Amino acid sequence: MVWKLFGTLLLALVGIASLYLLFWPVPIDPVAWTPPEAPALTGVYAPNSLLAQVERLGRGVGIGPEDVAIDRSGRLYGSFEDGRVMRLDPDGSRPELFARTGGRPLGMHFDPKQNLIVCDSPEGLIAIDPEGNTTVLSTKEGSVPFRFVDDVDIAADGTIYFSDASSRFAFPQVKADLMEHRPNGRLLAYDPRTRTTRLVVDRLHFANGVAVSPDQSFVLVNETGKYRVHRHWLAGPRQGETEIFIDNLPGFPDGISSNGKGIFWLPLVSPRKADVDALLERPFLRKVVMRLPEVMLPAPDNYGFVLGLNTDGRVVHNLQDPSGSFAQISSVEEHDGQLYLGSLVEESIGRIPAPGT
Repeated sequence: MVWKLFGTLLLALVGIASLYLLFWPVPIDPVAWTPPEAPALTGVYAPNSLLAQVERLGRGVGIGPEDVAIDRSGRLYGSFEDGRVMRLDPDGSRPELFARTGGRPLGMHFDPKQNLIVCDSPEGLIAIDPEGNTTVLSTKEGSVPFRFVDDVDIAADGTIYFSDASSRFAFPQVKADLMEHRPNGRLLAYDPRTRTTRLVVDRLHFANGVAVSPDQSFVLVNETGKYRVHRHWLAGPRQGETEIFIDNLPGFPDGISSNGKGIFWLPLVSPRKADVDALLERPFLRKVVMRLPEVMLPAPDNYGFVLGLNTDGRVVHNLQDPSGSFAQISSVEEHDGQLYLGSLVEESIGRIPAPGT
């Protein structure tokens, strides 16, 4: 009798769980996409251990220094998950609070007046002056408010190019946007003289890293959801056109930066995952998956991966660490022969000599 009752209860629980997984509302409206077959980790993507000896600066200052910026004095600035922008001496010592943004600070870049321009989700595009005072520059384009301002670079004429990764989801819902896989992202431009924001490229699948070319002829923007980088021409015979710069990357591209000498540093926050690629072809199954607890959702692998691209979009540097000793690298900034690494999960800023130095 007891076992019969237990069996009945178990069937009821399974039934309730099935109904929950199938019909409970979820915040995504997914569409199908068949990704190209992931490239093998051979040739220009062959594994190595060049990132295994990363030096850690500012240990314990905070979690998740998503981006790193460097001022004229060589001091380091990190954007941490608790809303702080921290400033450190060039060797990582003497950490101090520089500012709080009010949300989750992400990409950062100094303008010519040494104001730190910060992307914050969900606060928008923010300027922090050298004394640490914050000013919100832009919170929407047209009638669409920003939810996930992500990365930024500044052109020689002062134009601030930045991405809004998603007009539907803010930083805590990264997985929701990627699992929905709709073109919710945009590349935008803010003119500090007129204080106006304009649309540059629309309908991007999780618009992420932004970098202006050294000759100012184009700007790059990562499309994380489609494993690729776009180039938008700012000058020349193709001005106003957008094309693919590099496609079918072996991982999820995050921030991108220019070293000013013809190399764009592109971190892959995690390698591609076969189970995620398979899910992208099955919208209904993604709805079911998004009803699972957070701990059961697909998660990034801890694997160090940074590429160096030339101005033609060709891979010329490949830095890896399969052991993931410094994991989920989200940004790379070159300064004085060193690469400074941001991360979504680490408790320090990474540093390693730039190739060829």
